[in-house]
Amino acid sequence: MSKTRDFASFAEFYPYYLAEHSNSTSRRLHFVGTSLVIAFVTYAVATLNFWLLLAVPIAGYGFAWVGHFFFEHNRPATFKHPLYSLMGDFVMFRDLITGKLAF
Repeated sequence: MSKTRDFASFAEFYPYYLAEHSNSTSRRLHFVGTSLVIAFVTYAVATLNFWLLLAVPIAGYGFAWVGHFFFEHNRPATFKHPLYSLMGDFVMFRDLITGKLAF
C-alpha cells in the first residue's frame, strides 16, 4: 500500500504536479480541458445559462484523465490532492500560455 505524500504548501506541491504531467500530449489535453472550462464558465455567466456549468467537470476532467490514463500512465493528482490539483491546472495553463512550459 503506497503512502499518500503530504505537501505543506502549493509551492511544494507544484513541482510534483509538473512531474506528473511530463508528457507533452497530456499537457496539451489539460490545456484543452482548462480552455473549455474557462470558455464554458465565461459563456454561462455572460448568457445566464447556468445549465452549461454541468459541462465544466466533464470538459475539465475528461481531457485531463485521458492524458493521465493513456499518456502519463499515472493516477490524476485530483484523487489525493483535489484543491492543489485544481490550482495546478490553472497555474500550468498560465505557464503554457506564457512559454514557461513547453506544449
